[in-house]
Amino acid sequence: MSLPTLQQEVSLNSWIRQFHRWVSIAFTVAVIINLVAMFAQQQALWIGLLALFPLILLLLTGLYLFALPYLAPRRIPQGSTPASQM
Repeated sequence: MSLPTLQQEVSLNSWIRQFHRWVSIAFTVAVIINLVAMFAQQQALWIGLLALFPLILLLLTGLYLFALPYLAPRRIPQGSTPASQM
């Protein structure tokens, strides 16, 4: 894997991680809005669905971030010998 490709991959992973954090804040705010509306007896369908969009984005980005360590190629530290060559 070349250095520019690795840098682009790290940049993408960093962007997705940051996006996941911001979407989690949006989801928390949407849940709080939903709770306030329920306590105020002003339940509307759009308020209930307000948290659904960030939740779907959290699911997708969370699954991606969860799978990253399993999908990344194993990196052998410099100076060490792989077990297959011993």
